[in-house]
Amino acid sequence: MVLEQLQLLAAITRIDNELAELQEELGDLPYEVKALEKEVRMRQQAVDTTQKHIDDIIQTRANARIRAQEIHDKEKKLSEQQFQVRNNREFDAITKEVESLKNELRDVEKTIASTMLTEDNLRRVHDGQSEDMEDAAMRLADREHELRDLSSEHNGEITSFLSRRADLLAQLPKNLVVQYEHIKEYHNDTTVTIRKNCCSGCFSAVPAQRIVEMRTYKMIFTCEGCGRLLFPEEMPLIPI
Repeated sequence: MVLEQLQLLAAITRIDNELAELQEELGDLPYEVKALEKEVRMRQQAVDTTQKHIDDIIQTRANARIRAQEIHDKEKKLSEQQFQVRNNREFDAITKEVESLKNELRDVEKTIASTMLTEDNLRRVHDGQSEDMEDAAMRLADREHELRDLSSEHNGEITSFLSRRADLLAQLPKNLVVQYEHIKEYHNDTTVTIRKNCCSGCFSAVPAQRIVEMRTYKMIFTCEGCGRLLFPEEMPLIPI
């Protein structure tokens, strides 16, 4: 399993290197697309977070309304019992309990009113965030369309590489894809081999014991110097 994942990662890195050479002719457009992708993700996260707050507020209000109904029912029952008491002590006890319920009900009603106001405010924020996200998504779509048009000038090479890259990424677990893309923000050659007991990306020394463990393909290692993903030099590569 780990061997297959490393082979996929190494292949994706080779594709990224090929794309980097081809995309030099595209100027800043690929970087604009990448920046917009990040912006869309961040704006979507903001929308999702606000929606989660709205959902929580709605649930809080629903619980408060259930409690309010329980209080009403209990207060009604106690009021009926007041007419059946046998002495002043029982009457006073019921009166005190009723008063406590009324105080709690006031607090519950305040909670309901507060959640309604909070929800209104959050929905306004949510609407604004959604508009910003949709605007960023439209700008991204425009830049992606422009990028595809320019990419076609390379006789479909970039399109072919992007398609192959997507196919390879789809075969990896999501957490590994996230890790790869994070490292790629700093190093285009995200996955590199070990040469002469060193990371071929930053030339930091790799302990011999770690190289031995790496060759067992039981887990994926990263360079302690640069954070790149590492694989043994003798690992067979898959075609891209």
